[in-house]
Amino acid sequence: MAKVKIIIMGAAGRDFHNFNVAFRNQPEYEVVAFTATQIPGIDDKMYPASLSGALYPDGIPIHPEEELTDLIRKHQVNRVIFAYSDVTHEAVMHKASIALAAGADFWLMGPDSTMVKSTKPVVSICAIRTGCGKSQTTRKVMQILKAAGKQVVAIRHAMPYGDLAKQKTQRFATLEDLKKHDCTIEEMEEYEPYIAMGGVVYAGVDYEAILREAEQEAEIILWDGGNNDLPFYVSDLEIVVTDPLRTGHETRYHPGETNLRRADVVIINKMDTAEAAEVDKLRHTISQTNPKATVIEAASPITVEGQEQIKGKRVLVIEDGPTLTHGEMPYGAGVVAAWQFGAKEVIDPRPWAVGSIKETFEKYPKVGVLLPAMGYGPEQIRDLEKTINAVDCDLVIIGTPIDLTRVVDIQKPSVRVTYELQEIGTPNLEMVLKPFTG
Repeated sequence: MAKVKIIIMGAAGRDFHNFNVAFRNQPEYEVVAFTATQIPGIDDKMYPASLSGALYPDGIPIHPEEELTDLIRKHQVNRVIFAYSDVTHEAVMHKASIALAAGADFWLMGPDSTMVKSTKPVVSICAIRTGCGKSQTTRKVMQILKAAGKQVVAIRHAMPYGDLAKQKTQRFATLEDLKKHDCTIEEMEEYEPYIAMGGVVYAGVDYEAILREAEQEAEIILWDGGNNDLPFYVSDLEIVVTDPLRTGHETRYHPGETNLRRADVVIINKMDTAEAAEVDKLRHTISQTNPKATVIEAASPITVEGQEQIKGKRVLVIEDGPTLTHGEMPYGAGVVAAWQFGAKEVIDPRPWAVGSIKETFEKYPKVGVLLPAMGYGPEQIRDLEKTINAVDCDLVIIGTPIDLTRVVDIQKPSVRVTYELQEIGTPNLEMVLKPFTG
């Protein structure tokens, strides 16, 4: 029988995982290409032979998503697999229409065909959108489990934007590990907070291999999801974070709605900054969509060392990049700090933006007067640094999860905003984690 020819549409994460678990060693399929979007510079690379398996001795090419129609026709592709996250349901169907019009089937792969089973208990933390508060929730879960005497290791959703062959499995326990693995700013934003709390986090490309390594030192595995993607692992408890600042998104985005419907525990975060009416709408949606879920209410209060410097100043606010771009958040912790501590004005950085940062503003015009901390490689980090130092402002407010001054030479006074999850009343995380703490 002829092989089923496949293209996997992705963004350097879920696409590679789906290939690894479902197609890598299956001779009845031929994955002719990946397509890539969202991540600068990932297209026109190769998924390396060392990760592709014996059936792909030359590796698998990665093309820009814009070439999808031509690739389907050129290779007579039978099936297109959609494998990235945080897109509207409507956008998914537009992608489907492109594939169908070119003659291919269009597939979404579900949890049972893509989740890897662990030998250890797994708690997953996912969300309905990028920027809901997964990371601080995962850290809070880790704190609770460690306080109970458990050996806990986090595994972070894939972000392999560099040398894929070298990124098969990665372990981060010190700041030196971030340098060792040539981490981007986005990667550091996710890994550094674990390091700061004395934790260990794994990441990479091959998530079954990563899991097997993590199992050697963990009693409990935490899955720290990316965007609003599904867990890569079969989970004993699925915690999903929602956002009342974007009410309605919980049922409009793929696969965030799936997460909401699967959740054992739903967290309504950002109660301290959301309107009461929006919280009520979100509660109603949760009760209608997943009435069996335990609902936890929480806030993410900010802390600013040197907060007195903000009052009366013209400030440049730097926020987490993905949260502003494909997460579509209108603001983050940096803006909250500017409001709360009396900044005179938030300065629009766009007139001073250079290179890839300027291109980011052009691609995501809704970002507005905030500066997304984009840093997918050395060149983009340099562009970010040039932009920051060119902006006419009195003070820089850094709302990113990492100490940005460690990787960017900011030649202006700056303050850093941090935030942690704080549950409100009961039920709370300690209660839902009782089966794991004993």
